[in-house]
Amino acid sequence: MGLRPFSAADAEEFTARARESRELHRPWLFPPCTPEAYAAYAGVLLGESTRAGFLVCERAEGGRIAGFVNINNIVRGAFRSGALGYGAFAHAAGRGLLTEALGLVVAHAFGPLELHRLEANIQPGNAASRALVRRAGFRLEGFSPAMLFIDGAWRDHERWAITAPEPGA
Repeated sequence: MGLRPFSAADAEEFTARARESRELHRPWLFPPCTPEAYAAYAGVLLGESTRAGFLVCERAEGGRIAGFVNINNIVRGAFRSGALGYGAFAHAAGRGLLTEALGLVVAHAFGPLELHRLEANIQPGNAASRALVRRAGFRLEGFSPAMLFIDGAWRDHERWAITAPEPGA
């Protein structure tokens, strides 16, 4: 598994994988399924300092895209925080690739990006996502009713977080 930034050249493969993964992702996740939607999505990740996006790629499979991990809403200053968004594509789900990728992104966030905190907001029924962040060392911090507008309705979310280790710890 390896990570690399999003690029315009990934539109065809990414959107094909997203279309193939609709059943896996619904009702939790709606990655872009058309080249136009991908261009807007990737453009925001590439063009804003408040976001960082990474494609999860399979080294053994010629680098094909297996999923993605994004850090959104990056805040600097005293907060130094970001919110995670992620997803595996159906052909790669359950193989541990996203677990490995999330570990690398957390290390990048707490290293070169100099963040102190990452959050993942997860709908309570999304057992796979909850298990993923638990494996990565996130802790459950709370519950937010009607937190995010997804698929036409306000959805409840659990708030999971991890903070950078203290220096010398």
